[in-house]
Amino acid sequence: MGRRRAGRRAALQYHFWRDLHGGEGPENITEFWELCPAKEKVKLFAQPLIEGMIAHLPEIDERIQRYCENYEFRRISAVDRNVLRLGIYEMFYRDDIPPVVSINEAIELAREFGGPDSWRFVNGILDRVKNDLSRPLREPVAPEDSVSD
Repeated sequence: MGRRRAGRRAALQYHFWRDLHGGEGPENITEFWELCPAKEKVKLFAQPLIEGMIAHLPEIDERIQRYCENYEFRRISAVDRNVLRLGIYEMFYRDDIPPVVSINEAIELAREFGGPDSWRFVNGILDRVKNDLSRPLREPVAPEDSVSD
């Protein structure tokens, strides 16, 4: 598994943990890495995802609520909710990642960690959210770092 996929998994796991603890994460991120060990290059990719999702959580959750018309936000499974948060964070706040990559990665995370229909739900919501973007869907805006997956 590449460092980016592993980093996304770690970010999802962190936010799942945080969600289940009422929005509180560990006092120190080191606690999380002790429970979910990862290589340094994975941590370097995951850390900005974790911090960015926390920093933009209100805007991200508002966007999810806007597109989940038939679902109460609190009734969306914790896995699906956090996969959506990660996908939306990347789409709007990570110009170095093409939005279609963020959507595809979110679908794969939903398949891996969610229920049987999670990937369909995530795909449907993110497909609608992508229409709010004003940047190219298949290209990064900023150059990617030089380390390959």
